[in-house]
Amino acid sequence: MELSGQLLAAILLALAGGYLCGSVPFGLVITRMAGLGDIRTIGSGNIGMTNVLRTGNKGLAALTLLADALKGTLPVLLALWWGRQNGMASYPAMAAGLGAFLGHLFPVWLRFKGGKGVATYLGVLLGLAWPGFLAFLVSWIGCAAITRISSLSALIATIVVPIFLYVLDYERIAVFFLVMSFIVYAKHHGNIRRLINGTEPRMGKKRDQDG
Repeated sequence: MELSGQLLAAILLALAGGYLCGSVPFGLVITRMAGLGDIRTIGSGNIGMTNVLRTGNKGLAALTLLADALKGTLPVLLALWWGRQNGMASYPAMAAGLGAFLGHLFPVWLRFKGGKGVATYLGVLLGLAWPGFLAFLVSWIGCAAITRISSLSALIATIVVPIFLYVLDYERIAVFFLVMSFIVYAKHHGNIRRLINGTEPRMGKKRDQDG
């Protein structure tokens, strides 16, 4: 599709709107509202579900996971509807998804120090290509059942997703998620280092680093 002025404006608007939505630090907001203080002062200092779980409150962790996923899904669905109404295919939706993902990773409200993006990646995936969402879940659950390592399961799942989408002829979206998967890997550099060293903790064990 030719990148017309209208399409470019829609892409930029969707990118900005997605970023603003994705930059809301729900883990921090939820734990503060629950009277647990600043989640960044415990564990890894991360604002995501894994660190919220370290408070011992599984309900708040689940709520954080849901909120971080939905802030990827909702802007994508809105931009997808708008794009289809105006003959712009999925371009605005992908821009909204990328914006939400980057907003979670680099929220302006927290001096650009956000989470690792897996939940928001999953939410964007649900909005753009739900078969990929199912592939992620199956891959994550399968790997987690075998290894009991959450980070490894997420990393494996983000490899499976673009391959699976490409096989299903979601070529454009497969390339999009390949880029996002590279970013997920970059944000998990510490986890990858511990996996190589054999020191990455397994699920259910206490730890001081984010997994």
